[in-house]
Parts: sequence; structure tokens; C-alpha cells
Amino acid sequence: MKTSWRSASLVASAAAVLALTTACGQESGTSAVGSQNVGATAAAGDYGSVPAAGTSASPSNGYGADGQNLGTQTTPAGKLAVTDNAELGKMLTDGAGLTLYRFDDDTAEPPKSSCDGDCATAWPPVPADDASAGAGVDKALLGEVTRTDGTKQLTIGGWPAYRYAKDAKAGDTTGQGVGKKWFALAPDGKKATLASLPELSVRKDAKLGDIVVDKNGHTVYRFLKDVAWPDPISNCIGACLDKWPAVGPVEANDTKGLKKSGLMAITRPDGIKQMTVDCWPAYTFAGDEAPGDTNGQGVGGTWYVMAPDGKPIGAPKK
Repeated sequence: MKTSWRSASLVASAAAVLALTTACGQESGTSAVGSQNVGATAAAGDYGSVPAAGTSASPSNGYGADGQNLGTQTTPAGKLAVTDNAELGKMLTDGAGLTLYRFDDDTAEPPKSSCDGDCATAWPPVPADDASAGAGVDKALLGEVTRTDGTKQLTIGGWPAYRYAKDAKAGDTTGQGVGKKWFALAPDGKKATLASLPELSVRKDAKLGDIVVDKNGHTVYRFLKDVAWPDPISNCIGACLDKWPAVGPVEANDTKGLKKSGLMAITRPDGIKQMTVDCWPAYTFAGDEAPGDTNGQGVGGTWYVMAPDGKPIGAPKK
């Protein structure tokens, strides 16, 4: 494949190829976080559809809990408690240990809920009745708001509080980040904040095993139409990148659990810098609404979750 750096002498060309082979063509190559020009790219189809904002990647009612045994979850809040979560830090739970959430479309001053109808089925409002402050909860932050149906909903620091229909047991946080508008409540009514993660790290997925995630916990993918050796080449361009954003450059010392050889940044023809794992370009998926989602797995038969060694998990064997 002809690239700009091969315009030098044969000796220089051979040295460049050897250096790139060490980074991209051998298992024992030296870890490299640098910049390579990916060369020309080709248009790519089969990059999947992305739902409108606030909807999920599968057929849905738009609130992230369709197809579930929703239940009502309208039991009283009971004594609220502060729970330590490994990823979210301190978060607020009800008397049964269920996570409480807030909605970005609501307001706290004055308190107002914007979640009714199907939304309130997926995100049951927490009744204000019988709510009390447990250890670590400031009683002064507890309040209530009158909903459109006349019922009283619990507020924390002015923010209306909800449970999530997909949370089946105490400690579940499946609602975190859904639609990029729903977040676990911190004890002061603010959003529970994700603990600091490396730029790229490894997470254990119940179905797929060890997978690569970014600093926000979002799944990282590989495109089977890309090329890794001798030049890393991304064949996802134009509209494809709208659905599969390129993972930006990452320093090797800001990764955890990934294969170090072939860990490098490339500069695409469109000027975007993109990270590679084992020299394979890395992407996230716009259809993943929340950390832990893997909605891009198998899309078009060409997109697969990336393993720590850069391989595509579940891709057909060649």
C-alpha cells in the first residue's frame, strides 16, 4: 500500500516498515502512543441506525424500560439512606435499598416534574408519604411537589425523585445515564458522579466477558472493514462517524488492562485523531445511552465489541 512516508529511500522505507511492524504486526512489539497517517479511506455502509434523542436502540416507548416487567414501584420511600457505590460514589436509596434518580428535564427551583404517562411507568415517581431521613441524609433537603395527577412526589434538594423499573433489586443502578438525562441522586440532590476511570479500561460484561470501555464507562467497538497492518486505516467516514464516534488519543499510562503493543493514535484524512488498540481503530456507538450498553454488538455484521487485545468479540471466524 503506497503511503506518504514511502517516498523516501528504500533504506528509510524498510526502516519505517520495520518500526511499524514492531508496533502493529507483532505480538511482542513495543508499546507505542504516537501518530500515523491512516492513508485513504473508503465509504462504509452497514453502520447501523441510531435512535432519536431519549430513545433506545431497540423498539421502545422512549423511556428506557419497555419490554420489562415494569411493576408499579409506588411503595412509600421509607427511611432514605446513603449507599456507597463503587462507580457512582455516594448515592441515595430508599428504605428497600432501591436507587433514587433525577431527571434533567425537571426543575428544582421551583420543583416541577416533567415525567408523566409512559415516562412515569418506566420511572415511577417516589411518593412523598412516609419519607424520612436516615443516617447521612439532611432532613432539610426533603420536600414534595404536587404532580399533574394531584399526587405528592418526594423531592431531594428540590429535585423530584424516581425509581427505575429495570432496577430489580437493592443496589441496581441500571438507570444511570439512560437517555443522557437520568442520573442517580446524590444525598444533596445533585447527580451522583462517576468515579474517575482511566481513559480506556476493561469491564466485565455478563454476556461478552472482558470488554474495553472509555472513561465514561461506554463500550468501545471495532469495525471489521478497518485495516490494522501495515497502516492502521479507518473505513468509517462521513455519516458513519456520526453513529460511531472515533475514540480520541489516549496516553498508554492512562489505560488499564489493555494490550500495550499497538496502542497508538492515528491521524485520519479528515484530521480527526483516533486511538487504536492493537492497531485497530476504536469507536463508541451513539446508540449506547448508558454505561454498560452494548447495543452496537453485531450491527450490520461488521461492528463488534472490542476485547482488551483489540479483537472483535463474537465476530465470525475467518
